[in-house]
Amino acid sequence: MSAHAEEHEHFAGSNKLFISIWVWLLGLTLIEIILAYRPMAIHFMLTILLGLSIIKAALIVAYFMHMKFERLSLILTIVPMLVVCICLLFVFFPDSFRSHDLRYKFKEAPPEPAAESH
Repeated sequence: MSAHAEEHEHFAGSNKLFISIWVWLLGLTLIEIILAYRPMAIHFMLTILLGLSIIKAALIVAYFMHMKFERLSLILTIVPMLVVCICLLFVFFPDSFRSHDLRYKFKEAPPEPAAESH
């Protein structure tokens, strides 16, 4: 057997597939832009925008970073580390909110700037 016969073909997707994914990403982005200008409750809008952003990130990671075509062992190595990083961010979020209360608060009104006369 030659060395070329033992090499495995690695499928990386076709141009048609990548254009299709790009169109989906473009459509989701347009939906996000339209939703940003619609009057609605902020919590509802942020939930929808966050969900759409997660879908877009998953499409980008799966197709443009070629994770969909990788071995399962590589994916099972990367996904837990992503979860750990996100959990570490949530550990620090309470401190970021607490630091807001640590800022100096004026006990008296700051001095008014003097009006210049010409």
